[in-house]
Amino acid sequence: MRPNRFYNVARFGPVRVGTHHDGRGRTKHTAVCSGPGCDFSADYFTRAAAELAARTHRCKA
Repeated sequence: MRPNRFYNVARFGPVRVGTHHDGRGRTKHTAVCSGPGCDFSADYFTRAAAELAARTHRCKA
């Protein structure tokens, strides 16, 4: 599978959570805020951790 092809994408307010495979074939879960001026993004090993980060994120912008 190609790296950085997101699937199983969900939205929690302004934060999107998606699953992808990195360049080494490992499954990663990413949380990214789409708010204006917010630079929040992080990779997690579990989907639950990414969803928790999405639910508790507060934009500073």
